[in-house]
Amino acid sequence: MKLRQMRLPMVIALIVLGSSLALANIDHSQAEFIFQQANIICTRDDGALWGRTLCGPMLLVDPDDRTVVANQADGGGMLVRMGSVFTGVLPPSEEISDTTVVWSGTRWSELLWPWPMREDADMRNVTLAHELFHRIEQDDLHIEKLDGDNSHLDSLEGRYLIELEWRALAAALQASTPENRRTASADAILFRNERYRLFPKAAANELALESNEGIAEYTGVKIGLQSSQERIRYAVRDLSAYSEVPSLVRSFAYATGPAYGLLLDQADPNWLRSFRANQLGSRFDQRLGAALHLPPPEFSQLQARESEYDVGGKLRAHETDREHQKRALVAEFRARLVDGTVLTMPLSKPSFQFKPQTLVPLDEIGTVYPTMTLKDSWGTLTVESGGVLMRKQPNVAAVSSVGFDPATLRGQGFILILNPGWIIRPSTRKGDLVIANAGDANPSR
Repeated sequence: MKLRQMRLPMVIALIVLGSSLALANIDHSQAEFIFQQANIICTRDDGALWGRTLCGPMLLVDPDDRTVVANQADGGGMLVRMGSVFTGVLPPSEEISDTTVVWSGTRWSELLWPWPMREDADMRNVTLAHELFHRIEQDDLHIEKLDGDNSHLDSLEGRYLIELEWRALAAALQASTPENRRTASADAILFRNERYRLFPKAAANELALESNEGIAEYTGVKIGLQSSQERIRYAVRDLSAYSEVPSLVRSFAYATGPAYGLLLDQADPNWLRSFRANQLGSRFDQRLGAALHLPPPEFSQLQARESEYDVGGKLRAHETDREHQKRALVAEFRARLVDGTVLTMPLSKPSFQFKPQTLVPLDEIGTVYPTMTLKDSWGTLTVESGGVLMRKQPNVAAVSSVGFDPATLRGQGFILILNPGWIIRPSTRKGDLVIANAGDANPSR
C-alpha cells in the first residue's frame, strides 16, 4: 500500500534549473484530460454543496523542472498558449506542492505532475475536488486554514483511541439499519470523548485540522464521487488505510472528515449550511451527536465497547509494539537534534513542504520532520534524511551540525542555499552554529 495513494500531501525537494527548459515534460493531451475531468466534477456540482462553483484556474507542475501547464491564461501574462492549454515555468520563488498558490496575478489550484494521471479514478476525482475546494475556501467561503498541535495522536492511548473510533465509524457507515448506525456512531463519539478526557487540549487542536483538511476531503468525496455507495466505500477504505500511517499528527483528518461528513449527511442533511470553522459546537462529534439525539457518552461503558472493536486485544498489542519502536526513534532524534551540536536558523515567515504522515513529536520541545523543504528570509533548507527539528521555544529550526561543510553548505542529509546578506557563524553553545544576518552582532561574543 503506497502512502501517496491514501491522498496524503507529498514533500517535493525543489530543484532549481536554468531557464532553457523544454516545455514538453507534461503531456498536453493528458493535461487536457485532467482539466476536462475537473470541469466535469465542478460542473456536475454546479455550486450545490457550497453555494459557489469550484471551477477555476488550475496549474499542473512538474516538480523536476518546474514546467507548468494551465487551463487558462494568467493575469500577469507569463504563460504561453499552446492549443487549448497554457505553458510556462514556475519561478524558484514559488511553492511546489498540491496546494493553492497566488502567482502571476491569478489564484490557482496547483497540482503536482504526474499524480493526476493515476489509474485509480475515484482517488483522482476525490483529490481534484479536494484541491479545487481549497482554492475557494478562504476568500469565498471565509473558512480559515487552521492548524493545531495534535502530538497526542502519536502517543499510545491517543492513537489507540482514534483507531477504535475509526472502526466504529466504519461500522456506522456500513450499518444495515438506522439503529445499528446509531449504536456505532455513539461508540465512535465515546472513543473520541475519552481521548479528549485524557488529552484536554485535543478537542480544539483536532477541530483546527478537521475544519481545514477534514472538510476539504469530505468535499472531495462528496463532489468527486457520484453515488452514496461509492462515497461510503471510499470513506471506509480511508479509515482502514490511515491506520497504517506512521504518524497521524497531521493526517488523521483525511480519514475523519469524509466519515463524519457522510454520517451527518444522513442524520442532518442541512448540517453543512451552518458549518463555520473553529466555532463552538462545530466539532464533528458534537454535530453528529446532536443530529442523532444521542445522550452524553457513558464512560462506564468504555471497556465493554472497546472489546467490540478490539477483539482479543490485537489492536492494543500492535500499537504497544509501535510505541516501543517510536521511543527508540525519539531517543535517536533527541540525541541528534537536542543533545548534539546543531545548526539553527530563525523562523520569521517560514514556508515548508513535508510528509505529514512521518512527523515525530518531541514532547514540549517541538516536532521532528524527517524530510522537509524549508524557506525563510535567509534562504532554503532541503532535508533529505536525518530530520529537522522545528522547536516551539525559541522559534527556530535545527539540523545536526556534525559533518557540516560551511564551504559547500552541505551537511549530513541536507543542503542549504543562503540568500545574500546571511552568514553562518558560531552560536552560544560550543559546537553549535547559527544562520544570522551579516549585520547582526555576533551572539558568541
